[in-house]
Amino acid sequence: MGLRVGDLVEVLSAEEIAATLDERGELENLPFMPEMLAFCGKRLKVHKVAHKLCDTIGHTGMRRMTNAVHLTGARCDGEAHGGCQTACSLYFKEAWLRKVEPGDEPSPVVSDGRILLPLLEVNTRKPPSDDGEELFSCQATELLRAAPVCLPFKDVRQYVEDVRTGNAGVFATIRGFLIQLFNKYQGLSKKVLPRRLWIREGMHWGFVKGMLSGRTPTGTLDLQPGEVVRVKSKEFIMSTLNEDRLNRGLGFEEEMARYCGQTAVVKARVDRCIDEPTGRMLKMKSPCIILEDNICAGFYNGNCPREFVPFWREIWLERVAD
Repeated sequence: MGLRVGDLVEVLSAEEIAATLDERGELENLPFMPEMLAFCGKRLKVHKVAHKLCDTIGHTGMRRMTNAVHLTGARCDGEAHGGCQTACSLYFKEAWLRKVEPGDEPSPVVSDGRILLPLLEVNTRKPPSDDGEELFSCQATELLRAAPVCLPFKDVRQYVEDVRTGNAGVFATIRGFLIQLFNKYQGLSKKVLPRRLWIREGMHWGFVKGMLSGRTPTGTLDLQPGEVVRVKSKEFIMSTLNEDRLNRGLGFEEEMARYCGQTAVVKARVDRCIDEPTGRMLKMKSPCIILEDNICAGFYNGNCPREFVPFWREIWLERVAD
């Protein structure tokens, strides 16, 4: 369809989408999920063209996706997936969309989606684990099937596509390539060079490392939606991380460090999310925090358009006055 960022599209009716799906409720190995039925018949703008994505399952780098976009405001609410709170940006195949102009008459809504619901609900679950634990299936757990081809950072076509689609400007695209090139050098230098020749201890751009070798500290603020907080300094947050950059199992990465020192509004408290590699529902002993307008923008990851919502430990935040 040649879609670009900002294009107006209409999500097809459930009947039209059903005609594109196989017996697993998928198109090109990408599931159409029950949470997406709420968008059928609606008009939304293209937020990002999903021609690539970062692999958070096998950590193989960037993967190539075809014929898919992310739509503005279209995130998964987890209702059909055990209340998962990851709030992933949904993938819409172009075959599920119709490009429209602002003045076009809306298409008649044929149904409320019940024709698809039984099939989609069945396919939200995988066979249970050996110990009987419920396992989930969603777009995030199936991304390696939907995007099976690795995309090397040296493949310049992805950068041309970033600019052509409006995903990123020329400067941002060049910056993203140079950061990836630097990170490749850092990884190589740690393998072949003596330690004295490493740049900044061989860390990736953004330079985040953990400072602790034992247990990591905790903090409780009992933050509630609507409260205003400030993200603490990167130096303080690194002092709460172990050598794997984890605080009680939750990671802190370079993309999150870009928000250090900034203020934000608490959007939600999170206590459960689906583990992408296994499909297990992870239940947190102490809730994490989601902040308004706080996403992984792909700044250090080749302008990946997935836009994850980061989870924050309360120890990394502080309340601020109105």
